[in-house]
Amino acid sequence: MVMANREMVVDGIKISDNDDMYVIAEIGQNHEGDVQKCKDLFDAAKAAGAHSVKLQKRDNRSLYTKEYYNQPYNSENAYAPTYGEHREMLEFDRDEWIELRDHAKKIGITLFSTAWDYKSADFLEDLDMPAYKIASGDLKTLPQIKYIAKFGKPMFISTGGASIEDVQRVYDEIMPINPNICIMQCTSGYPPTFEELNIRVIETYREKFPEIPIGFSSHDSGIAMAMLGYMCGARVLEKHFTLNRAWKGTDQAFSLEPNGLRRLVRDLQRARAALGDGVKRTYDSEHAPLIKMGKKLCATSDLPAGHTITEADIALKSPGDGIAPYFQDVFVGKTLTKAVADDQAFTFEDIGLTEAAANEALKA
Repeated sequence: MVMANREMVVDGIKISDNDDMYVIAEIGQNHEGDVQKCKDLFDAAKAAGAHSVKLQKRDNRSLYTKEYYNQPYNSENAYAPTYGEHREMLEFDRDEWIELRDHAKKIGITLFSTAWDYKSADFLEDLDMPAYKIASGDLKTLPQIKYIAKFGKPMFISTGGASIEDVQRVYDEIMPINPNICIMQCTSGYPPTFEELNIRVIETYREKFPEIPIGFSSHDSGIAMAMLGYMCGARVLEKHFTLNRAWKGTDQAFSLEPNGLRRLVRDLQRARAALGDGVKRTYDSEHAPLIKMGKKLCATSDLPAGHTITEADIALKSPGDGIAPYFQDVFVGKTLTKAVADDQAFTFEDIGLTEAAANEALKA
């Protein structure tokens, strides 16, 4: 359920401004149509710290026109001579999906999918998917999005190539049906240039849609931009994931390998911790180095009792385990109650004051 504080729950995991970035390892079709490779990807994503893995589901015959389905596909990434047959080679059947779903449950990672068409949506809902992804290419496919929204499951909606009017339209149409949504900033280049990532759109979305979490579907090939997304307020991150960038497939080259995903998750968790609460404080770990680097008030020579202290009598020396230099003006003009030796640290007793009285003198 989406709350006023942008809270969203996916398969028991809470997503909010106060939680770690929810990380989706987008496997897509990087599994090359191989169930075991797909399981291996699940295992590696789980080990790297991802919260979920995402696949794609297409009913290719109903999704594509006959002409498009049957057109020759001469790409180096082709698995078959026509585009439709190529897509079919990368699809899992029902038994394979059940095997993958059960494996994800066994290892403790959430599996969900993009539904590209009505039949695929029904197929996935029959398998009780815990969430759905709406691809950027379907942002204008409102009848289908509304159909999926009625399932009542969390929805991640990508917005690559969209205008703000396109995004507002989907928000306005879907919120009354299913408010459990996350709108994802996305640029649909594969990979996009850094100049086209436009990460600050996340801030725009947060302002326009204050009731829902905002995410970042980042198709760049590195991990640093995810940190910027987090700092701009995204709390969901989708990154393409593979075991080997050299495998065949259009998405492999800009996908993260396991070590990259592990570092990304680690750094995002560190970012949340490092942001803190905004209250300036001194930490226990700082005391020793600050004493070592800091300074205190010391005598520049042997000074007798009754001597009136001048600025020339005071040296600022390390370590800083004595009277802080900002008390210097309190000491200047005061009479020593006892002798102070050369290089000796001054104390408040030397001028007949308590620390509290010295602090009051600073305020005067």
